[in-house]
Amino acid sequence: MALLELSDVSVHYGRIQALCGITLTVEQGEVVTLIGANGAGKTTTMRAISGIRPLSGGRIRFQGDDITRLRADLRVVRGISQAPEGRGVFPGMTVQENLEMGAYARRDKKSVPEDFDRVFALFPRLAERRSQVGGTLSGGEQQMLAIGRALMARPRLLLLDEPSMGLAPQFIQQIFRIVTEINEQGTTVLLVEQNARQALTRAHRAYVLETGRIVKSGTGAELLADTSIKEAYLGVA
Repeated sequence: MALLELSDVSVHYGRIQALCGITLTVEQGEVVTLIGANGAGKTTTMRAISGIRPLSGGRIRFQGDDITRLRADLRVVRGISQAPEGRGVFPGMTVQENLEMGAYARRDKKSVPEDFDRVFALFPRLAERRSQVGGTLSGGEQQMLAIGRALMARPRLLLLDEPSMGLAPQFIQQIFRIVTEINEQGTTVLLVEQNARQALTRAHRAYVLETGRIVKSGTGAELLADTSIKEAYLGVA
């Protein structure tokens, strides 16, 4: 049984169909990545999984249960947590307070301090800035905070939407190393990423989206070696 299963999922924005019958799976323990051009439907897929965007057709199952109509906050309780595109940190709240917000739905409050320790071990820079307000952090630090906040929910599935967007090269390398480390610690990751080379290098499996449809899938290594993928997404003719 897959941890996450999307079956023939469609999403509309008014009359515009953003997803056209998407079917994909994420197995426990994997890093799975979605790649595609801007407007391909990657972020819409993430919003559908997290419950922010309702489906116009199809079904989503998580741990074997149908969550198609489950509210977004209850999906967090079930174990789906997202670091959204654009980071979405609370600018007037401190690093500590932002992280506390990530744990708002936790029922096991006694173990929350363990997760602070985990986040600060992954992101020592956040530990140094725990009293600093989120709006004054650099872009890379805000991305670390967004991922750390999502981890505070202790998710079974972590959704990462464009974690390297707008970051300096040294931060990009660091973020991807941490994604691998998070996965090695036991968290399943679904990654949407424009940096296709980095994403495919880290992914166990990958799907290619074009205009709301999955046009190709395979292991990360298979897609890295695929000539059409190289030409379209890796800048190699």
